[in-house]
Amino acid sequence: MNSWLSLPRPFLMLAPLEGVADTVFRQIVSSCAKPDLFVTEFTSADGYCSAGKDVVMQNFQFTPQEAPIVAQLWGRDPGAMYKTAKDVAAMGFFGIDINMGCPQKNVIGHGCGAAMVETPEIAASVIAAAKQGIKDSGRDIPFSVKTRIGMKNIVTEQWISFLLAQGLDALTIHGRTAKEMSKVPAHWDEIAKAVTIRDRMGVSTVIIGNGDVRDAKDAIEKAKTYGVDGVMIGRGIFSNLWAFDRTPQPHMASPRELVDIMERHVTLFTETWQGKKSYAILKKFFKIYINGFPDATAWRVRCMATESAEEVLSVLRELKESDILHKV
Repeated sequence: MNSWLSLPRPFLMLAPLEGVADTVFRQIVSSCAKPDLFVTEFTSADGYCSAGKDVVMQNFQFTPQEAPIVAQLWGRDPGAMYKTAKDVAAMGFFGIDINMGCPQKNVIGHGCGAAMVETPEIAASVIAAAKQGIKDSGRDIPFSVKTRIGMKNIVTEQWISFLLAQGLDALTIHGRTAKEMSKVPAHWDEIAKAVTIRDRMGVSTVIIGNGDVRDAKDAIEKAKTYGVDGVMIGRGIFSNLWAFDRTPQPHMASPRELVDIMERHVTLFTETWQGKKSYAILKKFFKIYINGFPDATAWRVRCMATESAEEVLSVLRELKESDILHKV
């Protein structure tokens, strides 16, 4: 059963942002404006099959508030992928996705992520292993891939045609090569080409476009222009926690509201991970919340200098007790 076909058109997804979109941040996003689908941080199948499994399992933690959610895996060992997919399929996820588009050097260096573009025979074996793992789990959930349009050069025709021949339920395409990282505008014309290839091949694979999408309005416009079934938003969420708001007049958060959400984020992070994750991880979010009011930079610097949740919550209480936020 391809559950992707039951999603609204166009559906909107939050990207699997490594080191960012854990269960805590997904709950925060959901409380502001929930996407139609979440994806976990991308997770190593080799790591899952190693002695470090307990740490890796943190990536698979989610709450009902985050459903439906897809588990994203990466790796090139068919054996590890089979075992991981089989186990993960039983955890209640909407589907399983393999990342074949990550451009990070440490991932590509192991022949994974976007490096799979240049080793289609390995990609095929990993895909087959994951699909068999899902089947052997006894659960009928869909399988998908997230990729780019090439490693150093654009090879949309060859690579996407190959992937679509693998019997995918869905395919997410980031419209850049690995070499381009995020340094150039996304090639949405190449994403549109993938839709054309899909239709020409006569397969039912759902196509999701990804790259330079600001918010729901932008996503809907891109879906209409380029013919994709769904759109994934990544970095846009850092500029607007209400990026998935489809209402005619999207929510405009006040500085006070953002500070309140930051307090909730810090508290939820502390309660969820209870020392299992470093407090320092939270600092990458502070710019989202401490913004848009006089002396915001100075207050953000103070927050960045803190070394514990208790410290930063104390700074936030001081900020809220001042009259700065009331002047905006």
